[in-house]
Amino acid sequence: MDKLEQLKEMMRKSGAHLEGHFRLSSGLHSGNYMQCARLLAIPEYAAFAGGMLAEKLRELKPDFVTAPAIGGLIIGHEVARALNIPFLFCERDDARAMKIRRFDFPENSSAVVVEDVITTGGSTMEVGKVLQDNGVEWRGSGVIVNRSGGKHELPGEPVSLWDVNFEIWQPENCPLCAKGLPVVKPGSR
Repeated sequence: MDKLEQLKEMMRKSGAHLEGHFRLSSGLHSGNYMQCARLLAIPEYAAFAGGMLAEKLRELKPDFVTAPAIGGLIIGHEVARALNIPFLFCERDDARAMKIRRFDFPENSSAVVVEDVITTGGSTMEVGKVLQDNGVEWRGSGVIVNRSGGKHELPGEPVSLWDVNFEIWQPENCPLCAKGLPVVKPGSR
């Protein structure tokens, strides 16, 4: 079994990839749901995904890894560990703006931004802008799962372990609703 198939199996076993009938945070419906926090809750799986992503990001030669809190914390740390470089994270301040508050920026440095899942890339973009505004060269981004279907707002294509484009529907046009399947609302919001 290749590494991507191993990752997919880990996603299924951990409950990070669910199949059924789901109401997403956006209100749209889907037959698939991703919650990478479940994958990352298992240290062996987190280390596996972090090592895979580090292999793909190594050629960018970053001085450190950064990530948005909360979704990127574990995977960002695992990527940094695999690359043996520092990990700094961004968090939202009281005004809901992304900031690096607990660390100093290394001078004349470069970084990659790591996330668990992207759909629009909004949080990754915010972290990249924080880097650039502080004189850090943003060399690229890495994610476990890219759900954007190419419709993200990032300046370049993110390095990803798994690109997926699950169908989504407005509730009134949902074929799963039409079949009478009960809808589940998982997630964090």
